Formats: sequence, structure tokens, C-alpha cells
Amino acid sequence: MTDPKTYQGIDKDPQGGMTPTGNIIRDAWVFGIIPETETCAGWTLQGIDALYDKVTKAWAPYGHLVSRLPPPLRERHQRIYEAAVQRARTEGWTPELDDDD
Repeated sequence: MTDPKTYQGIDKDPQGGMTPTGNIIRDAWVFGIIPETETCAGWTLQGIDALYDKVTKAWAPYGHLVSRLPPPLRERHQRIYEAAVQRARTEGWTPELDDDD
């Protein structure tokens, strides 16, 4: 979150969207809570928090484990996250932790 009042959108999120907020949005896409075209640009912190609550409830029946998702959701998760990782790496993100992490 760059502006304390609103979110800039997953497409403008630092580190190619590989942030906790980016994960919430991608998971919301996986579960169909919001359409995959929704970047959440302009959303308030309260809106992101409400989305987090919905995503948490959606994950609960699966123990928050991708391996427990039914095949259609697992495939959707894989497609969304593989594309996100590829995009983030193109933008310079690396998954390795540095000394500050």
C-alpha cells in the first residue's frame, strides 16, 4: 500500500504483486470472489481487509492447502500463480530472501 488511504492495484504493486495483498487478490480470483480483471485499484484498507476475510473463509474447507483443492480450483490456482510468478520475475522479482527478510 503506497497511499495510506487506497491500494494502487495488483498490477502496480511492488515486487510484481508478490506481496501479502497480491496473494489475497490472487486467491480471491481463484475462488471467484472477484473477477480476474479486478486489480483492486483504489480500494481502501477496509476493502482489502473485507476481501481477506472472504478469502480466509473460502480457504477454510481446504485447510488452506492447495493440495486439498478440488481439481478445477487447483488448476485455476496453478494457472493464476504461474502467470503471476512469471510476470513478477520479468519485473525483477526474485523469490530468494535477502538479509532484511
